[in-house]
Amino acid sequence: MDKPAQDNLLPFQQSGSGDQRRSSLLSMCATGRVFRGRYRILNAIGKGGFGITFLARDVQLPSRPLCVIKQLCPKLRDTEALLRAQKRFEREARILGELGGHPQIPMLLNYFEQDGEFFLVQEYIRGSTLSRLVKQQGTCSEQEVRAFLAEILPLLTYVHENKVIHRDIKPPNLMRCRTTGRLVLLDFGAVKECVSFDQDDTYRAATTHFVGTMGFAPPEQLALRATYATDIYAVGVTCLFLLTGKSPAKLGSDPATGELNWQGQVQISASLSRILTQMVSVSLRDRYSSAEQVLKMLSVEEVRDELEQCMHRQGLPPEALPDNQVYVSPSARMAASIRDWRDRRQSISWNDNWNLGRARNSPELMYSR
Repeated sequence: MDKPAQDNLLPFQQSGSGDQRRSSLLSMCATGRVFRGRYRILNAIGKGGFGITFLARDVQLPSRPLCVIKQLCPKLRDTEALLRAQKRFEREARILGELGGHPQIPMLLNYFEQDGEFFLVQEYIRGSTLSRLVKQQGTCSEQEVRAFLAEILPLLTYVHENKVIHRDIKPPNLMRCRTTGRLVLLDFGAVKECVSFDQDDTYRAATTHFVGTMGFAPPEQLALRATYATDIYAVGVTCLFLLTGKSPAKLGSDPATGELNWQGQVQISASLSRILTQMVSVSLRDRYSSAEQVLKMLSVEEVRDELEQCMHRQGLPPEALPDNQVYVSPSARMAASIRDWRDRRQSISWNDNWNLGRARNSPELMYSR
């Protein structure tokens, strides 16, 4: 491969302190220059510990569509740590290639290495993240949170069926697409694949650093033992954010159990409260183990709520009755009505029989035989 021009792509350069690498793509933003003869860099739209995300335009395609370019740019000086970051970046590209056919996951468009640097090009989703929407529009109602769960849980089922744990579900990584209205899950850089390891791989996995976001990560993720239920916890905490507008740190927690203190800060039905409580349980044993379980429980609780509304009949409270009347519950009034109706039926039937008997024994009938 020919070495690119210096003003087109500079290789990772060490800063003066020797602990930070910088991206030359920043210098290409809004200049009109084309990267790799295909991508015109417009501006940087995100930055993290492992890379920078750019908005670009693919000038090779007739429609010149927008796309997102992620460049691996870790602030690391350790060679082994850099290799781990590169493997993580490659894993994200492969996972996006496998899962990107889903309408709620950005599609992988390109992936390449150039002069030891890694670049990932994916579909651009025009919209707003849930964190921005809550900031602009305020908190969500219970019905909106239920609708959110109905959207994300089937998507999570799809991800888990492909033996992938996202490990970084949070409002900034969930976007509402402006054109289609669909909910899109972003940033698969922290994914974990559920595969079998040999003894050496297990040892190496135990020495890696924590990946995820504090507050949205349950205890087992902090211990580097993420499971499918780890994503369930993150979705539950995201629901709490939608209801309260508060981050997990601002919700507070019980010092004795570690459970989040959120029940007193929302006004929701008892059924949804039970579901969210089990979703954000610190204990894996008490938490839902799969997205399917949460979906089924949502359906069960919805039916239960409807039955309770149908069966419940509100009677007059005691204070609304006159002083000379005694309060009778709705069930007791209904039972009394049934007894009264039955007594009337029996009375009518007995009178009819009695009249018929009298007619049969009347002198006129007897003498006419």
